[in-house]
Order: sequence, then C-alpha cells, then structure tokens
Amino acid sequence: MRKTLLTASAALAAALVACGPAPAQPGQAGAPVETRPANAPEQKPAFANQTRAPGLISNTVGQYQTLASGLDHPWGMAFLPSGEILVTERAGRLRVLSKDGKLSPAVAGLPAVFASGQGGLLDVTLDPAYATNGLIYWSYAEADGGVNGTAVARGKLVLGAAPKLENVQVIWRQAPKMDSALHFGGRLVFARDGKLFITTGERSILPGRVQAQHLDATLGKVIRINADGSIPADNPFVKTAGAKPDIWSLGHRNIQAAALDPSGKLWTIEHGARGGDELNHPEPGKNYGWPVVTYGEEYSGKPIPDSVTQKDGFEQPVYYWDPVIAPSGMAFYEASLFPALKGSLLIGSLREQHVDRLVLKDGKVVGEERLFTDIGGRVRDVKVDPDGAIYVVTDDDNGKVIRITPKG
Repeated sequence: MRKTLLTASAALAAALVACGPAPAQPGQAGAPVETRPANAPEQKPAFANQTRAPGLISNTVGQYQTLASGLDHPWGMAFLPSGEILVTERAGRLRVLSKDGKLSPAVAGLPAVFASGQGGLLDVTLDPAYATNGLIYWSYAEADGGVNGTAVARGKLVLGAAPKLENVQVIWRQAPKMDSALHFGGRLVFARDGKLFITTGERSILPGRVQAQHLDATLGKVIRINADGSIPADNPFVKTAGAKPDIWSLGHRNIQAAALDPSGKLWTIEHGARGGDELNHPEPGKNYGWPVVTYGEEYSGKPIPDSVTQKDGFEQPVYYWDPVIAPSGMAFYEASLFPALKGSLLIGSLREQHVDRLVLKDGKVVGEERLFTDIGGRVRDVKVDPDGAIYVVTDDDNGKVIRITPKG
C-alpha cells in the first residue's frame, strides 16, 4: 500500500473542519451521546463500551463566570496556593490571573518560544514542593535553526507587579527535532513520587510519525524524568541498548491531556487519526500502537497505511471516539460542589466545544455525557480548584478563563 504523507496543510484543514457543532444530547439515558456516522464504520471495538458508551444524564447545569478574556490562545493553567492562577498563552506569554480577575503583564524570563501552528507556550505546573522552593515548570515549542521540538524548563517564580522567573533551566528536550509546526504534545503531570511525566507528539509528518515506534527517539512517547531533568533509575528502558532512557511508554500520536486518577495512576488522551481519539492509562514499557495499531483513518479519508486495529504485543485504548472530539485537557472530579459528577473524568473538547464526562468502573468506561455544551468556545484545558469549581480555558484569539459553578 502506498504510504501517504500527512502534510501540515492537510492537518490544518482537518483542524478547521473540527469546529462544527456537537450533536444533540440524547433524550434518554443509555443511548450513546454520539449520533453521527462513524468515520471508519468497518472497524469494530475490541470489547464492549470501548466506543459509544451508554449515555448518561446528570442534569448538571453550569453557571459561567468569565474571569479573564482577550487571551491569545490560552493553553494551560495551574492554581497557585494564593488563589491566583497561572495561564499560558500559546503566543509565548505566561500570565498571572489574580483572584479579582486582573491579568498581570507577561512573566519575564521565559526562554524564546517557537510560536507557529500548534507550537508555542503550552502547559504549566507547580513543583510538588512549590510552597518552599517556588519552582514552576512549563512546556513549549523550541526552535533550533530550521527545526523545532518540544522542550520543558523550570524556574523560580517571583510574584509582584512585574512577575518574573529566576534561575531558569531547560531540563528536557525532545529528540530528534523536526521541521513541523504540528503535534507537540506538551502536558505535564507530577506523579506522587515526585517524578515528572511529559507527553509528546510525533510531529504529524511521516519522518516523525514512524518514530513513535522507535526507542531511539522521544517523538510519540510519554516521558518520565526526575524534577531536575535526570533519569529515574527504574524507567523501563534504562538498560535497553540504543533506547532513550527517559521513555515511559511509546506508540502515541499527539497526547494533549494527562492527569492522575485518585489512586495516583497516570491517564492520557491523545488526538488520533480521523475516528481515533483515544483514552489510555500508559504503563511502563508498553506500546500503544500508533501508527501500526490504531482506530480511525487518515484525515484525507484514506486508510492509514499498513495499520490494523488489534495486534498481539500492542495495548488497546481504554476508550476511543469515532468521530473525534479533539480532546485537550482533563481532570478527575473528586469534589462535592457538583455531587453528580463525583468520580467522573472531565475532558475538554476542541471540536465539539464542550466538556466530555466519562464514568469509569474497574478501569473501563461505563458511561459518557456531554456537559456545558453552550460554553461557546474550543475547550483547551480543564482544571478543578480546591473548592470544586471547574475551570476551562477557551482556545481562540479572544481566549477566556471561565469558572463554572452549579446554576441555581
């Protein structure tokens, strides 16, 4: 079968298509929330409820409070102990949002950012010991001559009227770099043991795509490092000749959501091919398939060359969406402000402009619901504050930070 190159223009065209309205919520519980025809109807799930799980109706209605607007494609958020919020703008600015809704000037001291296409300033998170060391971490696209790639840096945040970063260090760089403005991944999650997970993409071009399966490259991987950038001794490929020792799992396309569940297990969601967005819980050393084992098809409508949906030695996704919802950002909801949502996984949707709710039992999805479908924007990130309010950022030229509480 002739191999096809997924060009940047095709991917960007697909992204523009991915802005249509969501299908209506079904009228009764049990019917799947997805009613559109599948992109790859000939593909069958490997087990019950792996896609189009039974629909749920919680009757959750949100009250929206816009805390900030006018942001340039905000991408990530992190709550400071003071109640302020760090917000990244893809164009390359990090801002501090005060409790009364005021945005700071851009935080000074960030390294240069490659802001093009899907690249730019991406996620931000706090060091587990932030209260004592003041360190924050951020992911971003970094240029290097005619190529670029995902990088992660850290620095000490100094707050005030002119916030800044001190002692900035780049602690991780993706290898190899590519000439592409797509698929940077970029979510950051600290595990309970203090190790840092970094998600990456495979850059959406054929030379990068194939490297999602290569252990000598960090494209299309989940990465695990120590907080200072060094390699944990118990990483799965530390003793594998020729392998990058920072790799945790492989075979990913473009992971744009990551979070720990209440037990401390890592979960991720990646943008798949057309009809192949997927939820996984990456485990050390395991292969999640892309582009060898995957659901969906090329955005051109053609089959993905030389791929199958199931194969020994490759992990199945816990869940996949066909058609895609373009997921980005996720949070497990364990608060009490929205009692009906407790125990749910909340996922931002760029394409459908809502928050997707999944309910899991014994590691499998048992139900799905579409929440806040009238929020009016592409949801790039989802967070839950200590009081249980849900925060989202909307990804556009006039991006917003929106706080959601129960209505009524």
